[in-house]
Amino acid sequence: MKKLILGLALTAFGTGTALAQDVVRMGSEGAYPPYNFINDATGELDGFERELGDAICERAGLTCEWVINDWDTIIPNLVSGNYDTIMAGMSITDARREVIAFSQNYLQPEPSAFIALAGTDADVTMSGVVAAQSNTIQAGHIAESDADLLEFPTPDETIAALRNGEVDAVLADKAFLEPYVGDSGGELVFLGDDVLLGDGIGVGTRQSDNDLRATFDGVISEMKADGSLNTMITKWFGEDQPLFE
Repeated sequence: MKKLILGLALTAFGTGTALAQDVVRMGSEGAYPPYNFINDATGELDGFERELGDAICERAGLTCEWVINDWDTIIPNLVSGNYDTIMAGMSITDARREVIAFSQNYLQPEPSAFIALAGTDADVTMSGVVAAQSNTIQAGHIAESDADLLEFPTPDETIAALRNGEVDAVLADKAFLEPYVGDSGGELVFLGDDVLLGDGIGVGTRQSDNDLRATFDGVISEMKADGSLNTMITKWFGEDQPLFE
């Protein structure tokens, strides 16, 4: 089983813990900005989920460590015990609930979008070759459509495939795609309407880890109630991102 793990040490603030375990290992991908990415200057995990995960651990009085894992094996390695949570832009779906459990969502269902090279006919989103990162909610959506799905291990590879002509379009979270479109100088454009998929994004845990999941749920509820989660969402995703009321 291919796995990439980098020890990104984080000692969360606080001395007590309501859980039996001494350290909570937080799994992430580190390749999906602004959700999670490796900061070039520090070499450490950065992004919305790093900041949120740190805040959750601090409020819960947990000692947490971040573990980076390839997306393709991120769920199997949670189940096998290589870490205790997943915070990696993972949408809550019924299919995933058959294998793992989720906290309540910390991001509301948000739009996915298609991008293509400028001048591409929008019909390719329904009948062309469309790329998505493997094992994502977007890949599942394409597989159920009339388009031909081409999967890649990383999201950056889907963009490269579009630029070199391997695929007609890419489907991914719109927040991930916006910087690529904005920085392309008109080379890349959005196609068609946004697509809402899944039940939002939450913390993945093993199905048996009820106490840990309840701890995360409690802190997320607290951050929704005091507005700090909305502040963090706006910081990383902008004013147009759906917020919690």
